[in-house]
Amino acid sequence: MKRIHLFEFEDFAWFPDWLRRCIMRLIAVMHDLLGTSHKIAKLIANPLRDSYSSTILDLCSGSGGPMPEVLQILHDKYDMHNISLTLTDLYPDLKRADVLNSQDANNITYLTSPTNATQIDGEMSGFRTMIGSFHHMKPTEARKILASVQNNGLPIFIFEVSDNSTPIGLWWIVFPINFIMTFFITPMVRPMTWQQLIFTYIIPIVPICFGWDGAVSNARTYTLNDLDELLSDIESHNYKWEKGTIEGKTSQIYLLGLPN
Repeated sequence: MKRIHLFEFEDFAWFPDWLRRCIMRLIAVMHDLLGTSHKIAKLIANPLRDSYSSTILDLCSGSGGPMPEVLQILHDKYDMHNISLTLTDLYPDLKRADVLNSQDANNITYLTSPTNATQIDGEMSGFRTMIGSFHHMKPTEARKILASVQNNGLPIFIFEVSDNSTPIGLWWIVFPINFIMTFFITPMVRPMTWQQLIFTYIIPIVPICFGWDGAVSNARTYTLNDLDELLSDIESHNYKWEKGTIEGKTSQIYLLGLPN
């Protein structure tokens, strides 16, 4: 495989929740700038209809990323008003969960108990999504997730904001780019907190963590060939896989799995 599995700060249980939230809010800004929500909604609308699922089960949600907006687009543009969204994470953003769970009319639920994407098998129903998170899985974990949905006849949509096309020896070059970019996109963060400001512009812990994790995320991303290698170990029974690249401000990768 081309990918390399270096560490990301946000993967560690000891990483402070407030700092994790700062990173997640920056990631949400990046999704907005890249127009991720509209791309995802377009790709999943028909498969979601065909699956007869009324719930999107988002795994490794962080602070929600683009998925709340994806749900709104599905409701407004694709007339899919029956669809609800369940957000989950191994390290749930409890503050974000409180906000979303208090809004009764938004059709969004954020589960406040930790959810490990590699251990749920068929226990939780719904159209599964993993947005900008599949690269967190090592190959054994990634294969386990793909095999699980196939064996249980469950649909899944995986989306990465990078295609990992940079020569692997130059993966580090993204770090200074992300570090500098943090100072320009931070004013777009909502909600803004004093921690976000202080630890960006005065003590630049957030830019360091965001810069490193962003660079490593790109190096960790499974390329299309890497995905083929993962799927080659999984026997296909009444299940089909579709993968592709989406061109835009950056090239992005998706993998869609559907039962026949």
